Amino acid sequence: MTATLNQYETVKYSRIYSLGAARGDLVVTNDEVAGPIDSSDEWIRQRTGIITRRRASKDLSLMDMAVAASLEAIQNAGIDPKEIGAVLFSTITHPFQTPSAATLLADKVGANPAPAFDISAACAGYCYGIAQADALVRSGMAKYVLVVGGEKLSDFIDPTDRSISFLLGDGAGAAIVGPSDTPGISPTVWGSDGSKWDAVNMTASLLDFRDGTASWPTMKQEGQTVFRWAVWEMAKVAKEALRVAGVKAEDLSALVTHQANIRIIDELAKQLDLPESVVVAKDIVDTGNTSAASIPLAMHELLKSGAVKSGGLALEIGFGAGLAFGAQVVVLP
Repeated sequence: MTATLNQYETVKYSRIYSLGAARGDLVVTNDEVAGPIDSSDEWIRQRTGIITRRRASKDLSLMDMAVAASLEAIQNAGIDPKEIGAVLFSTITHPFQTPSAATLLADKVGANPAPAFDISAACAGYCYGIAQADALVRSGMAKYVLVVGGEKLSDFIDPTDRSISFLLGDGAGAAIVGPSDTPGISPTVWGSDGSKWDAVNMTASLLDFRDGTASWPTMKQEGQTVFRWAVWEMAKVAKEALRVAGVKAEDLSALVTHQANIRIIDELAKQLDLPESVVVAKDIVDTGNTSAASIPLAMHELLKSGAVKSGGLALEIGFGAGLAFGAQVVVLP
């Protein structure tokens, strides 16, 4: 199939039309993960806020979850998949170095021959995708953009690792971004700090694994380094995102941060001095940390449960490995 040059009109604004979500099919309790790390349900709850995490069984792939979330978002947006002008897939757990997960996803949801590419920004990946979708729509390069954050982190877990593995879950969240007559996505505040590149990392490279000098690479992190950076530096980013959006904390309906750790989420809310009227997403309690999927999953749950309503403002902020970060204020779909 031959693609044609996108010739959509430039527009002043974009917005998120809809969301879709898919979580791992297994509910994994703290008791199930506590043994190998010589811990307890109480310790995990106090330090992370997690009661259960969702993980995918062997037969449920990352692509399965991404397709399910995408199809829900497409249906909720009421658009034809052929109208999608780009597919952006934020993930660090696609099991192939190449080709991209995005091209296969585009085919599976009926968006061929849309341009498609992966984004490797870990827990900031969804916010990076929304930023690029906003630019693509406003520039006229695409009428609608499918943005997916999806991970099957359980493929890269060492059950004995005390630094991060017991936090992790699996899932995918999807959004459709399209043109708007009114502001729906603020300018994005984003960046990276490569001086802390190895604060969230893998235990080895694929080359080490190939050469037999290391076991299968799994996730690890320097917990205190990440905690301090996330709390103090991301509070600055969040405040800057509010400033460039031209809104105040009291104007928000929700704060939807990357679901990294309940203590980080609570501290960020405190740093922003949020009024009680602002709902703080805490999807981590039941889902765990799903990296690039965590923000769309958390926002989807807030809307589904009725905790927030369409049309309100949400500050979303992603941060993690790289260290990469991104934040924007969006109108809830």
